[in-house]
Amino acid sequence: MASHSDTLVVFFGATAGANGGKLGSDERELILLVWQIVDLHENKVGKLQRTLVQPDSADLSEQCKEETGLTAEELCKAEPLESVLQQFHQSVSAELKSLGRSSYTLCVDGPLLIRQVLHPEASKKNLVLPECFYTFVDLKKEFHKCCPNAGPVKDLTLTSMLDYVCIPAAVEQEAGLREVKNMVLLILHLLVEPYNHKFSTFETVNYKLWSLLCINSKTEAVDIETVIRARGLPWQSSDQDIARFFKGLNIAKGGVALCLNAQGRRNGEALVRFINSEHRDMALDRHKHHMGNRYIEVYKATGEEFLKIAGGTSNEVAQFLSKENQVIIRMRGLPFTATPQDVLGFLGPDSPVTDGTEGLLFVKYPDGRPTGDAFVLFACEEYAQNALKKHKQILGKRYIELFRSTAAEVQQVLNRYMSTPLISTLPPPPPPPMVSVPVLATPPFITTGSMRDCIRLRGLPYTAAIEDILEFMGEHTIDIKPHGVHMVLNQQGRPSGDAFIQMKSADHAFMVAQKCHKKMMKDRYVEVFQCSTEEMSFVLMGGTLNRSGLSPPPCKLPCLSPPTYAAFPATPAMLPTEAALYQPPLLATPRTPQAPAHNPAPALAYYSPQLYMNMNMSYTTYYPSPPVSPSAMSYFAAPPGSVAAAVAAQPAPAILPPQPGALVRMQGLPYNAGVKDILSFFQGYQLQADSVLMLYNWSGQRSGEALVTFPSEKAARRAVAECSNLPLSSHPIRLVCCE
Repeated sequence: MASHSDTLVVFFGATAGANGGKLGSDERELILLVWQIVDLHENKVGKLQRTLVQPDSADLSEQCKEETGLTAEELCKAEPLESVLQQFHQSVSAELKSLGRSSYTLCVDGPLLIRQVLHPEASKKNLVLPECFYTFVDLKKEFHKCCPNAGPVKDLTLTSMLDYVCIPAAVEQEAGLREVKNMVLLILHLLVEPYNHKFSTFETVNYKLWSLLCINSKTEAVDIETVIRARGLPWQSSDQDIARFFKGLNIAKGGVALCLNAQGRRNGEALVRFINSEHRDMALDRHKHHMGNRYIEVYKATGEEFLKIAGGTSNEVAQFLSKENQVIIRMRGLPFTATPQDVLGFLGPDSPVTDGTEGLLFVKYPDGRPTGDAFVLFACEEYAQNALKKHKQILGKRYIELFRSTAAEVQQVLNRYMSTPLISTLPPPPPPPMVSVPVLATPPFITTGSMRDCIRLRGLPYTAAIEDILEFMGEHTIDIKPHGVHMVLNQQGRPSGDAFIQMKSADHAFMVAQKCHKKMMKDRYVEVFQCSTEEMSFVLMGGTLNRSGLSPPPCKLPCLSPPTYAAFPATPAMLPTEAALYQPPLLATPRTPQAPAHNPAPALAYYSPQLYMNMNMSYTTYYPSPPVSPSAMSYFAAPPGSVAAAVAAQPAPAILPPQPGALVRMQGLPYNAGVKDILSFFQGYQLQADSVLMLYNWSGQRSGEALVTFPSEKAARRAVAECSNLPLSSHPIRLVCCE
């Protein structure tokens, strides 16, 4: 715009939900726009304009109905937002032309209408806003310059400002018209004696996110009042997606830092740094706003947290990120022998890398070994999109993953790998015995039935432990059955926020559900429902349970009781070497295990991981109660030798059919590694998915070990020789042939 100070367009809007100081905080749509032109040179005003906007949902809040007087019937006859904005632009342009003016600036009573309503709504509806909505005048800040003693800017209202300068407020009854008339009165008063104010300070809205910035964590500081933490992001979200979620607010250059977990994968969180505390506070008002179908949690964070994620001291990274306006792509799973020319050839001529090999950054261990990760710079979005089309295409013998990335992610990945010690500070643990079958005196059965003697806890904090549940239940913990607490995990092996507890009777379960429902645990309220062991079993096997009834598990197999430890007596036909290969690592045993009087052989707890591999379950496992469960028996880790001796003394039946080929045991796997990762690790050996068997511990979690069946002993020994100590997601893998 050539001259912002010639003309102001006083602008007001209302939404279908909260208005005033909470405008835009509830994601409700715009339903009303009012505006009027003020010629700053002639001190003249134009025609007062008012128009309704048709929202996608005409559900008006009671506050909105009371303040605006509008009804759903009126809004249904209005034009949609895109048409209204076009009419606004045409109307203002025509009126400016008649006044002999060529440019204008919006003037609003605080930034919320522009930043928290118009830009977010236009972003969700994929509308392109006219240029005029990227610059505006904040009347409250302008008034504060003239009258600094009137109070803090955040406490100013139209009524208080008019009272301070002794101007009677307009008595217009219709909402919107009243506010615009009062704003115009205030502006005209500030233009004359004794203020003679010049409107020369303009707020701006960033057109796009400036993503590249290298922060030195040793020399730079970040304002503690400018950072937020966003949680619940889709794992594939990029910095541009996050900037779009916060559209209207100005994010600092390089201000989006996607957080990674211990395995280098995104964990659904990001730290976002804004240009000042005002924008940070408006970002906090978007708590639980939606990105697609997901709601995003927004919390305060500190500058120190941001520096831990986005800061670095590597000159190599600083040089790589020094180029402006570049799009970053992360490549994962590269062959360790891949050269820069191999990567450039893989990306092809449709996605040229900035400055050729200078636009590639290979991630390496401190000793120079490649990790299989690399970052690539592209000059524009088109080249980056062409590169992303090659996601999961083959380079050499490996498929390559490509993702959008950020400068902060580059820092995190480089910091993580470069800080990895070359030599472990502790000696490696001895390999676990091949025979690792637990001995339980009283295994924890779960018998299904219709008696409602269980409770379900829903909405637990993901960090909640057994101790937190016991504290939550308070005096009712004495009524929990031994081994009666079961925490449910999702398919990724993470806490799902659900738990089941078996009570001593249905009356006790009813009492807990009545007294603890919606009671707070940490910062979340927890729902408590009474249910039966049958319903509990359905959920543990992948079904869903809610107030309206029970949905069966999403699997084709018949519904079974939840995976538990089936106790059976050892018999003379048991074969320890084959059975032990398919058992989880060593578990805990009772302090004084005793065999039943009628059978001198000890009871063996058998747990088959294959049950989880063959069923499409939404819940993969559950936790039996640990030693802190009320009235539970005292447990300790049984000596490996004693368990091995107990099992070896017993011949056994063939519980599992002998496997053809040769077995290799993998140790040190990341706990989130799956069958697909292992097949990728052994690329070139022609293995199938059914060749891999993941091992689980007593808690039902993956133990970090797996058994892999190779077609021959020769192939198994070659794999051990070639692949031992190679990294899988930065974890060196130990391979052992099973004789």
